[in-house]
Amino acid sequence: MVHPSDPPTDGWLDDEAGPVVRPYAMTRGRTRPTTGEFDLIAIVVATQPASAAPVGLEPEHLAIMGLCQRPMSVAEISAHLDLPVGIVRVLLGDLLDGGLILARGPQPAVAGPSERILRAVINGIRAL
Repeated sequence: MVHPSDPPTDGWLDDEAGPVVRPYAMTRGRTRPTTGEFDLIAIVVATQPASAAPVGLEPEHLAIMGLCQRPMSVAEISAHLDLPVGIVRVLLGDLLDGGLILARGPQPAVAGPSERILRAVINGIRAL
């Protein structure tokens, strides 16, 4: 039973981690990136050092830019920042809008050789 003179307990605080910020607060409620589609294996690279980033970026944007000084996948970014992929995609869209990152999606698989060519190779090997 809670006594009126007891100090209030706030369920949004974690003694070790500090105040909890809801993910939608980082994206201002947005659930989709404004620009780009970021597959889990899409490769992202920053176009400039995080220290040269424009003023006004959120700490998460700067963290992404710091991580992406070398090419990194969307899944890796999400894991390193311990953020849901959906949030990371929205943040990446912001950075892409500002020209602060480049992103390259997975390349489609190239069609293999035709059955006719494979049969000719097999026949050629058999003839040896």
